[in-house]
Parts: sequence; C-alpha cells; structure tokens
Amino acid sequence: MLRTENLMIRRGSKTVLSGITLELKPGEVLGVLGPNGAGKSTLLGALCGELQAAEGQVWLDERELRQCTGVERAQQLAVLPQVSTLDFGFRVEEVVGMGRLPYQSGRVRDAEIVAAALDAADAGHLSGRSYLALSGGERQRVHLARVLAQLWPGEAGQTLLLDEPTSMLDPLHQHTTLQAVREFADRGAAVLVILHDLNLAARYCDRVLLLEGGRPVALDTPEQVLRPQLLKAVFGLEVLVQPHPERGHPLIIAR
Repeated sequence: MLRTENLMIRRGSKTVLSGITLELKPGEVLGVLGPNGAGKSTLLGALCGELQAAEGQVWLDERELRQCTGVERAQQLAVLPQVSTLDFGFRVEEVVGMGRLPYQSGRVRDAEIVAAALDAADAGHLSGRSYLALSGGERQRVHLARVLAQLWPGEAGQTLLLDEPTSMLDPLHQHTTLQAVREFADRGAAVLVILHDLNLAARYCDRVLLLEGGRPVALDTPEQVLRPQLLKAVFGLEVLVQPHPERGHPLIIAR
C-alpha cells in the first residue's frame, strides 16, 4: 500500500505541489485529473521516489519509501512514465522481460508471465518483432505489458503508477488498456492512473483526485467529483453530466 501525508514538492523557490494526503487502497483504481500544469506528473514522480519531498513523507507498505531497497521497491511498485523510450532493437518479449529483473523466478516462469502480460495489454501479436519497428501506440502497449509483468499477477501490497497510458492509443486500445488495468486492480493491486479523458476516468476509476495549480481540489467517487460546477471551475469547460444509459457511471458531454 502506498500513502502520503501533507506532501509538498518544490522546484527551486517555487512550490509546484502541496497539501497532498493520499492512500491508495488494494483493489482500487484511482484516477488523477487536472489541466496542464496542475501537478499530475509531479505527483507521480514524488510517489515513486523520483522527486524528493520538501515536506511530508511517502510510505510503501508501512515503511518510508526512501528506506526500501531497490529490489523491495521494484517488487512492490511499478511505474509507467509519460514517455518510455528505447534506442536498441530488442525484441518485444525482451522489453517486457525487463520487468522480471527484480526476480529470480526462472526462464520458463518468466516467459509465461511475459506472454500473459503481453496478452493482457492486447500486444501478444507483437511478440517476436523488433521494438524499433513498432508504432508509438504499439510501443506504449509493450511498456504497459512490461510494468504488468513486473508485478504479475498483481496482489494486495503492490502498486502500479501510470502516467497517461492511453495518450497515443486509438479509442479501442484506450479501453482495452484501461480494462487490463481494471482487471489488474481487481486481483488486489492498487493503481494510480493519470488521465486527460474525463469519460475514461468516470468509467474505469473507483475514485478521482482532481488537481489544480498543484493542490487537490477534490478526492472522491467519480459521481461526486465529475460535476458540472467543479469541472467548469477547474477546466473552464461547460458540460452536461448524466448517467451512462447502460453502465450508470457519469457521462460528461461538452456543451
């Protein structure tokens, strides 16, 4: 379980994130929304230990994150950054296999997990191809498979942090990606995912954290957070919100 209290991040003399108290729950998908510059990627960087907090602490399974060894952290916390690049012509399964480096589970078991993670990310058909020959969206799905393989099959005590995993994907693969994330959480892992699409957040997230100017505006269920007045105040966007006719979650329609 990953949690933080009164987290503050500064860049030089400027405070870019403050007032963050958060607990990621096992089996939960927590969506992070906000306009550009709201502090979403900064939050992810702080939660994974990439950025040092000026105030507050980050705990991973009741230990301060900075006190965990590299192997302990890698076995409990996987991070998919906004941009993942490789400049070498590895085969797809070799890229995904990098997620198994913190373990000594053996080649046969690792190969099984790599194949399962690729299938979960709807990328099994890419196996055997060179990473450099893939499109941007295909590469994004391969990297999703890599972080899934790192925590496979997902269980309580593990946390997955995803920064805009649908940014380069077509509509079908936006949904298949988030469905894979949803299923991963359903097995017990906690997931934090940064999104820009309000309707994707409404459909797949259990709770939503809304950020503006580096501070939390709301943290609650999609029904409580994705309201017209709040979205107008944060995004400057006038919307209609109504229940999805089949699923019941909020459906956001721009006026």
